[in-house]
Amino acid sequence: MRLIARRGLLARKVRLALTALSIALGVTLIAGTYVFTDTINGSFEGIFGATYGQTDVVVSPDTELSGDNAPPPIPGALIDKVKAVDGVETAEGSVFWPGLIARKPDGSKLKGVGFNAVSSASGSQFATSDYVDGEPPQTADEVAIFKSTAETEGLETGDQLLLSSAAPAKLYVISGIYTLAGVDSFGGGVIATFTLPEAQRLAGLGEDVSEIDVNAEDGVSATVLRSRVAAAVRGTPGVNVRTGSQEAAAQLDSINSDFLGTLRTALLAFAGISLFVGAFLIFNTFSITVAQRTREFALLRILGAKRGQILRSVLFEGLVLGVLGSLIGLGLGVLTARGLRALFKLFGADMPDAGTVVSSRTVIVSLVVGILITVLASLAPALRATRVAPLAALREGFDRERGPSRWGFVLGSVMTVAGLAAMALGLFGGFDAKPALSWLGFGAALTFLGVAFLSPRLVGPLAGAIGAPLTRRGVTGVLARENTVRQPGRTAVTAAALMIGVALVTFASIFAAGISSTIRDAVGTSFIGQAMIQSDSGGGPPTPIPVAATAAIGEVDGVRAVAATRFAQARIKGETIPVAGVDAGTLGEVYKLDWKDGDAETLRGLGDGELLVSKDYADEHDLSVGDTVTMQTQRVKRLPLKIVGITDDDAGLLGDLTVSLPVIERQFGVRDDAFVMAAFDVPAEQEAAVRGAIAQKLGEEFPGLKVQSNDEFVKDQEQQINQLLTLIYALLAMAIIVSLFGIV
Repeated sequence: MRLIARRGLLARKVRLALTALSIALGVTLIAGTYVFTDTINGSFEGIFGATYGQTDVVVSPDTELSGDNAPPPIPGALIDKVKAVDGVETAEGSVFWPGLIARKPDGSKLKGVGFNAVSSASGSQFATSDYVDGEPPQTADEVAIFKSTAETEGLETGDQLLLSSAAPAKLYVISGIYTLAGVDSFGGGVIATFTLPEAQRLAGLGEDVSEIDVNAEDGVSATVLRSRVAAAVRGTPGVNVRTGSQEAAAQLDSINSDFLGTLRTALLAFAGISLFVGAFLIFNTFSITVAQRTREFALLRILGAKRGQILRSVLFEGLVLGVLGSLIGLGLGVLTARGLRALFKLFGADMPDAGTVVSSRTVIVSLVVGILITVLASLAPALRATRVAPLAALREGFDRERGPSRWGFVLGSVMTVAGLAAMALGLFGGFDAKPALSWLGFGAALTFLGVAFLSPRLVGPLAGAIGAPLTRRGVTGVLARENTVRQPGRTAVTAAALMIGVALVTFASIFAAGISSTIRDAVGTSFIGQAMIQSDSGGGPPTPIPVAATAAIGEVDGVRAVAATRFAQARIKGETIPVAGVDAGTLGEVYKLDWKDGDAETLRGLGDGELLVSKDYADEHDLSVGDTVTMQTQRVKRLPLKIVGITDDDAGLLGDLTVSLPVIERQFGVRDDAFVMAAFDVPAEQEAAVRGAIAQKLGEEFPGLKVQSNDEFVKDQEQQINQLLTLIYALLAMAIIVSLFGIV
């Protein structure tokens, strides 16, 4: 029977190749995802290992509730306190601060997209960078950059860069170009390294630092020193004390959970889609094979073969096909990882790469998933092959194909209804993002399967309607329509594979259009100012807006009011909630708020110890004006705030909780603005001139900020959505290709 199975496979070489390739493509994206993300993870592991490899103890800020913001800095006075600890040989402050804005001397953008940051050069005991050209910065006018930035931009030592952050822009001379742990990129962003005092000035930290690096005297272990330093800094809020190895592990874990985990999940979702489509192809291929070999199987039954042997024969073919496709996919996955890196680099995100990493997990998961999907997809046709009466199958004209199954219709109806219910639960069940997406994905898969079961009953009416015009052209059209209808199950499964890919492309397009429409409506109804100012990050993570830049906007002639907004996170009863900080005195002049309880005066009077909540949050938690909400922030363990108003903000700018700017700065540690709006007191025909004046003023000192009208802001958001949509299309293309193989 094994010999017959092998010959059965080799008798249809083209079908074998196409089916194996469809399996391989799905497995390829799984293997490529793991190799891609494991390579990035390995690179960051090397970066953090090298960064803290010569450090015994690290005092760093607690980032648990910092979200997208930089955590509050560590007071500079703490360095002397750490130096005084028994067993400390050296203690040195350092800076690594997000929010760098990098331009060429002429003001033009750099090409890279990613995480931009200000960093400080470490002292000799903690220095870990490998300089491939030049040396670390020695003066306040010098800067060192990563090798990838230099290569991408064509920069050399002695060239200049225009750099700014919390402080106004300044020209710096490139003193050195370096790599770190064999890695020449930090995710495509610009990491600019300065002397410590200049990094502190540029980041607006004063005497504060991002962390304190500590080395022990001879004979003192890192663990013992960590305990002593922790005792010395106890009482300082928002700091962690770890050994160097613990800090490296914590940084790597943060990258894994926040960035790589999300990236891996998203890419695996697309891989799952390709395999899901491939399963339809495998099922159809084996259904056709079994139908064509009915008389062959019947003859084997007459010669003494048992049903179990027939079943194992067909499943053996599926197993061989699964192993072959999975092995090909695993090999292609390594190349795909390179392709994914190139794809992300095309969008400006140059991921770090210190060497390709292929873990045993990647091999096992790829093989198991590919083989399991193939065998399961071939199971139903294999069972069908055992149910033919031998003599009946040998009769001339015997047709194994049957009409649509009654049970298939019932099962399809149940699955479709259950899938729609699961998607509704994900959309409206009030879950957090991950559970909601899980319900949506499960519901979508169930709905697709349900429709696939129902579709044989739809083939006749649809083919009749679509084929009607073709039948007028003669026998060719008649044959085409009748052949399509003759075996509705096979036609339906073939169409189902393409249906999934097209449906997902359609969904992505409609979803993107819906977001664009929502933004357009929100801006049109809620924004009553004439200018929006935000960072020009070029598609990368947004950089904060320095307070000095916000103040400069208000100095421009024609500007009547300026309102800044900042964002933070708080924890309430174990739940992480977004918090907005607003300029309460001027927000009402640039932004229209609807109220369930309160009015414009409530907003203008928002003070310390007071809070606005959204209508949805108030309804969900049974809150009303006068209630007190106690939360944990980045800086304080318990912050009680009294509700003074309930808003109904359709545009969603404020989120669930809103406090004043002084509260979000003092109690949450958020010092820079995320978004600024301005209102003018000039006629409409002069608004463009005022926006130009703001742009000119900001361009001199803060060139990384852009000033936009309502329409320009909407178009900018749509452009970012379309860029993401292009990436989604590129990843969905794999599923479309697999479905085309199914048609062939």
